[in-house]
Amino acid sequence: MADAARLADEAAHGLARNRPELSAHIVIRGWQKFALVILLCGAATLTLELPGASWTALADLLSLLFLASAVFRATLALLSKPTRGSRAGTRDENLPVYAIIVPLYREANVLPRLARTLLLLDYPHDKLQILLVVEDDDLETLAVAQELVARGPFELICVPAGSPRTKPRACNYALNFARGEFTVIYDAEDRPERDQLRKAVAAFGSLPPNVACLQARLNFYNARENALTKLFALDYALWFDVLLPALDRLGVPMPLGGTSNHFRTPVLRRLGGWDPFNVTEDADLGIRIAQLGQRVAMLDSTTFEEAPVRIGVWLRQRSRWMKGYMQTWLVHTRQPFGLVKRAGPGGFLAFHLFIGGSVAGALATVPLWLVFLLSAVVGQHGPTTTSLCVFALGNLLLTALAVASPIRRGRHSLSPYGLAVPLYWAMISFAAWHGLGQLVTRPFHWEKTPHGLSQLRR
Repeated sequence: MADAARLADEAAHGLARNRPELSAHIVIRGWQKFALVILLCGAATLTLELPGASWTALADLLSLLFLASAVFRATLALLSKPTRGSRAGTRDENLPVYAIIVPLYREANVLPRLARTLLLLDYPHDKLQILLVVEDDDLETLAVAQELVARGPFELICVPAGSPRTKPRACNYALNFARGEFTVIYDAEDRPERDQLRKAVAAFGSLPPNVACLQARLNFYNARENALTKLFALDYALWFDVLLPALDRLGVPMPLGGTSNHFRTPVLRRLGGWDPFNVTEDADLGIRIAQLGQRVAMLDSTTFEEAPVRIGVWLRQRSRWMKGYMQTWLVHTRQPFGLVKRAGPGGFLAFHLFIGGSVAGALATVPLWLVFLLSAVVGQHGPTTTSLCVFALGNLLLTALAVASPIRRGRHSLSPYGLAVPLYWAMISFAAWHGLGQLVTRPFHWEKTPHGLSQLRR
């Protein structure tokens, strides 16, 4: 029990103790607080002294931020190429042990299906270590996991109670028990392609040793279920099939997706694992890999997930992601010269445009719509024609990217839904503002995404 408590404490607080500058356990620090106070005081003074000019300046600034994010994404799309292929022909006797960490919380309903999927992976069972990681008070999931342990290469890892109760804390705890040369994270609803582990082994063998992680592409098996899943599928198609491969090609910092991250296990331990205080621990770890002189590459394999089928579930998930991106941006701007040194000026700029730009663009969308709407009603002190054109151009770029992104996968039927992207971005904006509110009031709260709600099965 003492060892379990010690490991649980290290899983929760190890990074904060050993590398506090790279942990989100303190939301905002030092000069960041000072800069925020100066910015707010300046904005308040301008609003009081020149209300008309401040109204116009706000619209101009938000429009430029929105356009900058859209232009950077369009540039990445032009640079993007399909993910490099990797042969998966390594002989069984030469394959290393592979650890699969599966963090579970209230997932009893989907765990049997996940187990069947993992057992179908084209990898020798005697070289698989599947760690089912369950919180100690999740009795229903524990019962199902215990039944599986006797039927395959499954091991049950029971995570002691502690704070913060987050997926990264559970993964850190499980990492202590991983015996594999490589480690991958899968979520409860994941359906990885059968040869994904073999491809990862082959890719690691052909890539430089400073590649610490491979990110598989993510997509949805229920993309066509309803309008929401189709819009979300367009979002994923752009992100994993277009934007991340472009970041890989440029060799700049890349945020990880929440699953199908394949690591060199010793390197993952040296990195300190995941940050339990960051609610997008995956995105943060991708940037921390760059901060510590390593890099991420894309893997030519796909894992299929379940897209949220209800707007409430989607909103909670997206607001958590946006809050985590804010945490990640705050953490990695604390020591800007470190990122410049490791990733170069181009990597530093790409980080701010991709992570900071995603947050700024999302936060700007709804206020801009309100500014334009109010100016039309009031009829004076409104935004300039230039800011309106700039905002329209940003939306046009994002719409074009959404229409084109599914074509790379041959999902042409999804393209027409790209025309609804301005509405989708407004939804993301609401989620971003909700996430910002939680960053202030509940920075480490993890909004759970329930799985198994889809009526479709892959």
